[in-house]
Amino acid sequence: MSIFNSIQIVLLVLLGLATLYILLFATAGLFYKQQVFAATEKLLKIAVLIPGYREDEVIVEAAKSALQQKYPMSLFDVVIIADSFEEETLNTLRSYPVKVIEVHFDTSTKAKALNSAMAQLSDQYDVAVVLDADNIMETDFLLKINAPLSQDFMAVQGHRTAKNTNNSWAVLDAVSEEINNHIFRKGHRVLGLSSAIIGSGMAFNYNYFKSLMSSVTAVGGFDKEIELKMLKQGHKIMYLHNAVVYDEKVQKAEVFGNQRRRWLSAQFHYFRKDILSAIKDLVTKGNVDYFDKAIQFIQPPRILLLGAVIIFGALFITTNFLLDNQLLFTGCWLGIASACIVSFLFSIPRSLYNAGTLKALVSLPKGMLTMLISLLKIKGANKKFIHTKHTATSQPQ
Repeated sequence: MSIFNSIQIVLLVLLGLATLYILLFATAGLFYKQQVFAATEKLLKIAVLIPGYREDEVIVEAAKSALQQKYPMSLFDVVIIADSFEEETLNTLRSYPVKVIEVHFDTSTKAKALNSAMAQLSDQYDVAVVLDADNIMETDFLLKINAPLSQDFMAVQGHRTAKNTNNSWAVLDAVSEEINNHIFRKGHRVLGLSSAIIGSGMAFNYNYFKSLMSSVTAVGGFDKEIELKMLKQGHKIMYLHNAVVYDEKVQKAEVFGNQRRRWLSAQFHYFRKDILSAIKDLVTKGNVDYFDKAIQFIQPPRILLLGAVIIFGALFITTNFLLDNQLLFTGCWLGIASACIVSFLFSIPRSLYNAGTLKALVSLPKGMLTMLISLLKIKGANKKFIHTKHTATSQPQ
């Protein structure tokens, strides 16, 4: 019994701490109010950087959409960074008022593409906006991000949300995105910490971003690397919930798994790389942001945390009952399960409380299994390029 209870206590502590972390920020996120910036007449010169690897199906639509901004045309350029595009696609892109920069690498990465493009662009820009090839900005996106970047912030993360919810996997991906928006962006800003960045729908002071990117070595997860560098330097990252970018959600289990494997591998890599430095900066400089980010990278994925709490909770509660074990343990499991579920309920926006989400829950067990398999296969995933192919999804649904 003592060994059984020791295992139970270890799991309760680990899962309990992970659950308390998301409960704290999920609760804080309920009090989020969009920061209002003083009106400014200063309009910054913006480079909208859209790197793509073999994204022929979606890149033309993304380029056309990016040109529809309610922002003076003379003050922004859409820059398509074309890696391995078809000649027909390149010719079509050149028929629009966008800059097309072709790049070729033995091993393609988003960081290489961005660095190559910025090396060829002039330094006339004040702001760099980074999008994925499938992203569609709301027409006021550039106006929204102009205000904070005209003031003290070096980086802004926009509200990335689902462009499509056409099947169960896309819905689960959309729900996951909004949970992360609530916990790691809204909740963090309410408590005075930096917003997490996502890899697209984000904007930076141009010269700072160019300098930051020049030292990036990541094959996958370049956004994690620059985020840690920024927080170590003491910069705050703003979140603008009303600056919206639509993002294509995955529609197949295989793509869901590959995408998560890449993300998880990058997170664990940077946790190992930065945790000691983050602890040192917390103690010597009081840098809570940097420490929180390092800790965040070791947090289990939300879908796996929910699965682990439910499965282990049911297993130990049943066993405790059969063995007439202490009621305290059962109470702890019920408490953790309740806190975990409440955190999710707090984080999912009302717009996703619908029949489509309810139907998608049928795929949740498979999603949990896919995440577990991804976790077991993460070794080396951050050292090779794993491309997420996008399809010709039209305007946001």
